[in-house]
Amino acid sequence: MAEIKSHEFEGFLDKSARNYRIFVIYGPDRGLVSERATQIAARTGVALDDPFSLIKLDIADLQRDQGRLLDEAGAIGLFGGDKLIWIRGGANEKYLADSLETLAAKPPEATHIIVEAGDLKKGSLLRKIVEPSRQIAVIPCYADDARALNALIDRELSEPGLRITPAARQALVELIGGDRIASRNELRKLVLYCLGRETIEEHHVTDIIGDASAISVDDAVDAILSGNSNAFLHAMQKIISSKTTVFLVLQGCLRQFQLMDSMRIEMDEKRIPSGQVMQTLGRHIHFRRKPILEQALRTWSADAIAREMNRLQSAILQTRMRASLEDTIALQTLLSTTLQSARR
Repeated sequence: MAEIKSHEFEGFLDKSARNYRIFVIYGPDRGLVSERATQIAARTGVALDDPFSLIKLDIADLQRDQGRLLDEAGAIGLFGGDKLIWIRGGANEKYLADSLETLAAKPPEATHIIVEAGDLKKGSLLRKIVEPSRQIAVIPCYADDARALNALIDRELSEPGLRITPAARQALVELIGGDRIASRNELRKLVLYCLGRETIEEHHVTDIIGDASAISVDDAVDAILSGNSNAFLHAMQKIISSKTTVFLVLQGCLRQFQLMDSMRIEMDEKRIPSGQVMQTLGRHIHFRRKPILEQALRTWSADAIAREMNRLQSAILQTRMRASLEDTIALQTLLSTTLQSARR
């Protein structure tokens, strides 16, 4: 089993990645999945600007032609040399798992294969196929913890030579996370804002990333979980009028669903009620918000929570790729989640 843990990835990229031809990268952090796939692609030595060497496929392409991955892997390049097949949007499709199992039995000599997948639960079909194989590098990508976020902050601030106060760092760690690309972009925005200064202070973080009206953000998230569309729209009006970025609500909603995911798993595995899991995993939640979260835990199943997290992750990625549509994407996604809660 060649599973690469988060803290092992940099060393793997430098020393061992060249020993593999097939890579499966998956997890709830879509931004981190995309970032690590790009890093691996750069190490293959394949010319990424050559359409004859790089073959990009979406899972829909394989759905239309389920043998295409095997055909592309076995085809000889028009001008020779190595080629890269890069697949996005993978999940638990049987044809994808079967093709990877076939390729792992005899890895192609002149072809690299990268598969970007979503959040695959333990025991899912694709993980059952790829994890036991010694020929496939499996790279899970989960939301950054405090250690990873601090390392990311250090990397982004080192190049411009900026220092950051402990209070500002703490505030920053609390405001980013959930999606690697979104976190990196927020840090770069902060760096640009602070160019010409020597030290980043806490008020710089709250000015450009955070906001003093966190209660309004919580109000919006609570309305989403309650399925109260009128309260949601009212909270969003307050947020927009206070010049708070709508992205913070999207990020806050994702974090709430990530917490619900861990709580729901605990409930299902130990067969305990929502009230009991709230006493352990929900101790830090404000007492006024606990009944809302407890009710949401009773109405959202584990599978539904996982699907909603994937949708929120995808929306966060879209807001970073299409910054001009950030507010529209966030509002549509959050309203859809509110309506999902109402139906439950």
